[in-house]
Amino acid sequence: MKKYLYLMRVHHYIKNILIFMPLLFSGGLFEGDSFVRTLLGTAAFSLVTSAVYIINDIRDAEKDRLHPTKKNRPIASGAVAPGQAWLLMAVSLAAGIGLLALSGASAAGYALVLLYLVINIAYSMGLKDVPLLDIAILASGFLLRVLFGAVLTGTEVSEWLYLTVLSAAFYLGLGKRRNELQKRREGDTRKVLRYYTRDFLDKNMYMCLALLNTFYALWCRDITNEGREYAVWTVPIVILICMKYNLTVEGNSEGDPVEVLLHDKALLALCIVYGIVIMGMLYLGQ
Repeated sequence: MKKYLYLMRVHHYIKNILIFMPLLFSGGLFEGDSFVRTLLGTAAFSLVTSAVYIINDIRDAEKDRLHPTKKNRPIASGAVAPGQAWLLMAVSLAAGIGLLALSGASAAGYALVLLYLVINIAYSMGLKDVPLLDIAILASGFLLRVLFGAVLTGTEVSEWLYLTVLSAAFYLGLGKRRNELQKRREGDTRKVLRYYTRDFLDKNMYMCLALLNTFYALWCRDITNEGREYAVWTVPIVILICMKYNLTVEGNSEGDPVEVLLHDKALLALCIVYGIVIMGMLYLGQ
């Protein structure tokens, strides 16, 4: 069972918390219908992402066998046969579509999920080897999650919050490539790394980091004007989270945001503190 869960990348479902972001920041998290729709939509999106990961692993199995760490993936290692993987992919996709229907998603919701599916299959089929476009696609996954969450509940995403998420997504994508380049070893099959330099990725990574903190501060100012006067006090926490993330990815990490978060207890604790503070600010102060 463990090998199938790993093939589905269940541990990557943590990224789908972003789907709850519009509902959380709108102050409507505890509205029953909206919460249930978002929960069902998140489960649906999670299964769709699993289908994408499986397709990617099936396609890359031969190359993964040549990689020092990817060779341990279920298909590359032979733990899961390609036929079993295709069946699991089909079941995941069908279950995802079924849950999406149960969530009452609008046409726009279906369109966003379809867009995610098409973009990421195209990524697996070769776009991941195109410089800059590969990073843009990585970033799009984060943004599409937030937009999907907004569409599920009819919640608006403010301009500053949209720009914050976009900057953060590019920062994480650039950081992932930066560390893949830094940790590149013999047998690494990621072709796109030949187009990047550490200096280029560093400069653009920290440009996006600066924009992230600026846009977040401006979002806090916006909601402060709406009567949530304590929002600005979360800015230092966000800066600390970014600093800790930078410190971690400078170490022995390949830069995958999920792996970084799950293996750094101090970073995870800071994120939990931020979540508690923002929840208190948005809900206890009402």
